[in-house]
Amino acid sequence: QVQLVESGGGLVQPGGSLRLSCAASGRIFSPNAMGWYRQAPGKQRELVATMASGGNVNYADSVKGRFTISRDNAENMVYLQMNSLKPEDTAVYYCNAQIWGKDYWGKGTLVTVSS
Repeated sequence: QVQLVESGGGLVQPGGSLRLSCAASGRIFSPNAMGWYRQAPGKQRELVATMASGGNVNYADSVKGRFTISRDNAENMVYLQMNSLKPEDTAVYYCNAQIWGKDYWGKGTLVTVSS
């Protein structure tokens, strides 16, 4: 089993920044991919950014140039630096791990962008 715990969400004004963290524990085998998804009220969950254990990165078009994903493989951590936040970035952000064909999810952390 794999456990994922997110932290770092909160309320931020438009144009501000937040850094999300995800701590992974359990049976984390390589190769794998870890990343972030989000779900806004009334909308489906969508990909934000993922990063494979080999370093390949994938971003949603809506966050390119504003968000940066990074990993610390030794510590089993994944981060999401979010800059220039917009009201439309408001959502619950979920940490995701894809390991040997199986998806694991954290419980999510709420990000609210509002003045």
